[in-house]
Amino acid sequence: MVESNPKADLLRYLQDARDSLLWKLEGLSEYDVRRPFTPTGTNLLGLVKHAAGVELGYFGDTFGRPYFDGERRRRPSWWYTESDEHNVDMWASADESREQIVDLYRAAWQHSNDTMAALDLDAPGSVPWWPEAQREVTLHHIVVRVISDTQRHAGHTDIVRELMDGAVGWLPGKDSLPPGDQAWWEEYRGRLERVAREAGG
Repeated sequence: MVESNPKADLLRYLQDARDSLLWKLEGLSEYDVRRPFTPTGTNLLGLVKHAAGVELGYFGDTFGRPYFDGERRRRPSWWYTESDEHNVDMWASADESREQIVDLYRAAWQHSNDTMAALDLDAPGSVPWWPEAQREVTLHHIVVRVISDTQRHAGHTDIVRELMDGAVGWLPGKDSLPPGDQAWWEEYRGRLERVAREAGG
């Protein structure tokens, strides 16, 4: 019989999504990681920055464990709970390097993992930026919420990267796609287009 380890299961799926987000930055120029690819400005580095903020807030402030940046003992300057600018966590300015954002995200992972190690899944927390009547949560609730958010944004990066340069897949060596060369995929896409036109009349 397989022994149940709920924390390890949750952390595994969270880490898969984290790794996928960062992998989608690999091999791209500074322009391409910042390039707004949708009418609402969705961009790869911004999604990583947002994911860092999500983890720092939900696993930090919610459980009385606020994150401070190394020896400087301060939060990132764009901290979304302290900024009046809309979407400040969804893009990186020209003076914020890719390395800074990625390093912050990795620091957020460690901070989140430390919170998960220190607390039981039923540990209570309070989300300060939620409406007062809804603020009370458990660590389990927050872990599930952050997994959901991170996996959603990993899906965004999948689509943006494929549209950008054709790179696809979940993780290196785990593309989760059926085998097929370019000709196979072109035929497959063509078949879907024909079916869509037929269904659409």
